[in-house]
Amino acid sequence: MAELKIMIGGREFDVACQEGEEPFLRSAARLLDNEAQTLVSQIGRMPEARMLLMAGLMLADKAAGLDDQLRMAEERAIVAERVAADARAHPERIEVPVIPDIVTDTFSEIAARAEALAERMEERLRA
Repeated sequence: MAELKIMIGGREFDVACQEGEEPFLRSAARLLDNEAQTLVSQIGRMPEARMLLMAGLMLADKAAGLDDQLRMAEERAIVAERVAADARAHPERIEVPVIPDIVTDTFSEIAARAEALAERMEERLRA
């Protein structure tokens, strides 16, 4: 068991943790100390138990807010996945118009007739 000294709200505490958990405990202590320092700067000195309780409640409030944000993000991700899955299951149908061969053949015939008429007109104009 590892023993650490941590500072919370300007007060020193001796705490124990499992070997290897020291960095996590220090990190948690810094979070709690930040909240305690905010309280001390706003309210001034207060009993240790009250300071720890208030700082803990402030952290709990932040954690609850983050939990709500995470839940909403997860819900949005689920909805987005459902929309994507639906789009994959029911792909958008795109219709591409196809011109029937008879139409293109007819246009080719009309173009040939128009060229023949144009040639006849040119011949008459030259004569």
